[in-house]
Amino acid sequence: MERPLSSFVAETSFGNWFLGTETWVEHVLKHALNNLEVLIKDRKPSYPTIVDVGCGIGRSFELLHARFAPQRIIGADISSEMLGLAAATAKYSTFPVDLVQTTSSRLPLRDQSVDMVFCHQTFHHLVDQNAAIREFHRVLKSGGLLLFAESTRVFIHSWPIRILFRHPMEVQQTSQEYLSLIKQAGFRVPPQSVSFPNLWWSRNDLGIMENWFNRPQRQAHEEPLINLVGIRGSAISDRGDATAPSDH
Repeated sequence: MERPLSSFVAETSFGNWFLGTETWVEHVLKHALNNLEVLIKDRKPSYPTIVDVGCGIGRSFELLHARFAPQRIIGADISSEMLGLAAATAKYSTFPVDLVQTTSSRLPLRDQSVDMVFCHQTFHHLVDQNAAIREFHRVLKSGGLLLFAESTRVFIHSWPIRILFRHPMEVQQTSQEYLSLIKQAGFRVPPQSVSFPNLWWSRNDLGIMENWFNRPQRQAHEEPLINLVGIRGSAISDRGDATAPSDH
């Protein structure tokens, strides 16, 4: 049966377990946020409304709050199971967290109603990536930021990832293709706001040859990761800053 374009490829049991580990938080999530912070040009002291797309169990909520001082975080995920766990995480937060079950290509938010979209290791699960990136652009205010951290095709197609995780293999893109996709959606991406990390866990051998046998890593033909900060340009018509859900 042909899969709908708006569908999301669910993670394996191992993948869902891994998202709750400290390895994920320390070596994947925190590293990405640290890198993305450096890439922000003309940073503001606060980004009042942040949408965390593909929020999973909510491990990023406190980290986003500590770095960007939002007044409100909206956690969006298609999985009711993940949102149930995210609700337990948000219960102990000292700031408002709203959770919504939806796809990334159909966010129940008004045009130009949020200040930041955080998309971390979510995009490679989406089948209709074009619709999702247009949706991110739609909900961001003029000057709002897209924080995008993603694994690229060469990483998703590697044998360890094929074995342990699940993804829509036919839509995976290179770092340059992701960069082009985001620019074509209307985001401005300054050259200094793009990074191509090459972390130990993103290599085919998981860094074993370098860390265990002291052999230098080979130069990759394609970047396994891309981190970038996209800036939403001015819109032709501004519909205001209302953050209430719409019927979109």
